[in-house]
Amino acid sequence: MRFPDSRLRRRRKNDAIRSMVRESHLRPEDFIAPLFIVEGEGVKNEIPSMPDYFRYSLDMLKAELDELVEAGIRSVLLFVKVPEELKDNKGTEALNEEGLMQRSIRYIKKEFPDLYVMTDVALDPYSSYGHDGIVKDGEIVNDLSSQVLAAMALSHARAGADMVAPSDMMDGRIGAIRKELDQYGYENTGIMSYSAKYASAYYGPFRDALDSAPGFGDKKAYQMDPANVKEAILETQFDIDEGADIVMVKPGLPYLDVVRAVSRKFDVPVSVYHVSGEYAMLKAAAEKGWLNEEEVMMESLTAFKRAGADLIATYFAKDAARILNNRS
Repeated sequence: MRFPDSRLRRRRKNDAIRSMVRESHLRPEDFIAPLFIVEGEGVKNEIPSMPDYFRYSLDMLKAELDELVEAGIRSVLLFVKVPEELKDNKGTEALNEEGLMQRSIRYIKKEFPDLYVMTDVALDPYSSYGHDGIVKDGEIVNDLSSQVLAAMALSHARAGADMVAPSDMMDGRIGAIRKELDQYGYENTGIMSYSAKYASAYYGPFRDALDSAPGFGDKKAYQMDPANVKEAILETQFDIDEGADIVMVKPGLPYLDVVRAVSRKFDVPVSVYHVSGEYAMLKAAAEKGWLNEEEVMMESLTAFKRAGADLIATYFAKDAARILNNRS
């Protein structure tokens, strides 16, 4: 049927019918809340390029976690800011069983045992070069880096992490991590792989938050070319074959076509990272009064679900969950 026999506006008449026929739905359980953790006591520092988002010392973390849990958030993704004097080109501090990441995992699992804890597995926060792997003769070497990343993932599992999230884009690192975890009895520790992580210009505020910008060059030799989609399918297939439980596309909104392609091709859960640059742009436009922050935030998050994402890592997790709770 066509107009005038069929009038699609009948299904848009009011909020009741719009909600009844809505195709994509957001829930607080869909969100993964990233957390930035720093050494020290009494620290809650706002990140200048990420308004209303903070770095926390462990003693200041409980109040934030209480709010996340109350809002219905079930999962957090941990990142740590490593002091300069602890950085090297070997990943030494990344493997420290008493390092900040390991202490953070133990603290959260003790205080919030039902919260699902995911951890960043990459060397850039620990690297004196700011790269995601070991540097040799000006090059980020793959296989040695993967060995260190596997040991790093094991240390997180020993501390109590529910899932490790390798964000480095080294070839073969998912298989190396899965083998390492299984060998030491951590078969139930999951892997969320950053399978399609692009060499994006949207990461700037995040690198400010962790002081993890590359000290030379860029990350284009291991992160993906923004022009490629077929390569994302191949990367994702490799990661699934190697043992990934969840696959991720990063960044988010500029790569909705990639989210769609990955979600249609594979039967594993697909996550997307609504990255710091996207957050910062929305915040800046809202501060100028050019956009309605709440409306654009929810529209953006809905776009991820519409594209096929099952999970969304976003700095808006708490605010979006509260809005959804108030609607229900």
